[in-house]
Amino acid sequence: MTSSPLKVAASVLAADFARLGDEVQAVDRAGADWIHVDIMDGRFVPEISFGPAVVKAIRRSTAKPLNVHLMIVEPERSLERYREAGADHLLVQAEPGSTVHLHRVLSRVRELGCRPGVVIDPATPIAWIEHVLHLVDIVLVMTVNPGYGGQAFLPEMLPKIAALRALCGERGLAPHIEVDGGQDAATVRRSVDAGANVIVAGTAIFGTPDYTAAIAAMRTAAR
Repeated sequence: MTSSPLKVAASVLAADFARLGDEVQAVDRAGADWIHVDIMDGRFVPEISFGPAVVKAIRRSTAKPLNVHLMIVEPERSLERYREAGADHLLVQAEPGSTVHLHRVLSRVRELGCRPGVVIDPATPIAWIEHVLHLVDIVLVMTVNPGYGGQAFLPEMLPKIAALRALCGERGLAPHIEVDGGQDAATVRRSVDAGANVIVAGTAIFGTPDYTAAIAAMRTAAR
């Protein structure tokens, strides 16, 4: 378990797109620490979501950090555009189906002035990222298979989160360990106990009538 304060990243994939600016402002006021934006290209994952223009629009609606997850093929072609759009964090997938130049891409994110993050999917072992851990500020462990919102939490990811936290500790590293997928007041405690200190929540916030209460419930559960 980590002693770092819990951060809640509100995932706008679950927001009402017709009112996106208002929704972002609402979760900002409700206490979200970060705004999480899933970029999907229809290639790395089946769905298509947002692009730089939407990130730029979200940037105008909040001063909170934009935690941008690039679920795309060849993210190296798009880093500058997302940085210019206002991304604060750029998270890239570790799998070769996304990029075969992971070390280079993460280094470039840092050069652009963003906080670099690396993402591993449920079937991806920690070994795939152990040689880039020193390059990142954030490691995102997917606790569902990426591409769709509203999926059920995969409890078999808990040992992976714990092993990752232990490995980072052995190396004197302290990245944020972020988890995304099926996170709500019922599952957040298990993720935090395993070592996570950032929770991505979409449906658990935007699917409720009271965003402030939903975020508060996750913080309470984490304690």
